[in-house]
Amino acid sequence: MTSILWTIVLVTVLGAVLAMVLYLVASKFKVEEDPRIDEVEKVMPGANCGGCGFAGCRAFAQSCVEKGNLDDNFCPVGGNDVMKKVAAILGLEASVKAPMVAVVRCNGSCEARPKTTVYDGKQSCRVKAALYAGDTACSYGCLGCGDCVDACVFGALSMDPVTGLPVVSESKCTACGACAKACPKGVIELRAKGPRSMRVFVSCINKDKGAVARKACKNACIGCGKCAKVCTHEAITLENNVAYIDFNKCKLCKKCVAECPTGAIHAVHFPEPKPTPAPAVAPEPQKSQQDGQ
Repeated sequence: MTSILWTIVLVTVLGAVLAMVLYLVASKFKVEEDPRIDEVEKVMPGANCGGCGFAGCRAFAQSCVEKGNLDDNFCPVGGNDVMKKVAAILGLEASVKAPMVAVVRCNGSCEARPKTTVYDGKQSCRVKAALYAGDTACSYGCLGCGDCVDACVFGALSMDPVTGLPVVSESKCTACGACAKACPKGVIELRAKGPRSMRVFVSCINKDKGAVARKACKNACIGCGKCAKVCTHEAITLENNVAYIDFNKCKLCKKCVAECPTGAIHAVHFPEPKPTPAPAVAPEPQKSQQDGQ
């Protein structure tokens, strides 16, 4: 009985000593945090998606406070509204940025890009890309396994069963960039949403020469350069046999869209042109009875 009591006493004393040591260590190495970090974190959306380049909303808030400016910090989920609140808390200025949206730069549907091989392995774009070029003759296009869909925590992507390509729901997309990072082919790009969501982009990243690209996919960019020639704003560049439209320079004139021979350039959310009314035809003068006689 005495040994049990002594054991209890020793354990109790040891626990008290260790607690005191931990308290002293915690007091000595305590890191004082700026209370504004908590304030900034409260106005953040709490998505912790990593779209800002930080591990989470708190890490982003800490960076904003410590840097003393918001030049390189931007929350894609909260957008300009959240950044205004952050700036107000820190007494800083936040530059207004154009809203972005994820864009799928592949138009190689099942019809335009027929399969040449059959893949029976794990349904993962990353795994498939590590094993071989893909199911079709185009080694640059979408692999169709939906890694981007799984990466999106906002439910903004889905796979179209007819085309086999991902579809972006613009109302749900926050431009966090998770889908772009998940795509091993680099098919998804973040682009400016554009005024009234209107934008023009080349829906192809195939770098093969024209004949090879066209054989692999009838919707492919063939690098003919016609679009660049008609663009008066120098928004289109041609590199590695594929055209690219700089959304910062594009004026949405759509001249390139009409010029593209394969339909690789897409113009989305533009209003439908009003039909031209047919010219009025004057009625023929009726003949009188006298004229008939």
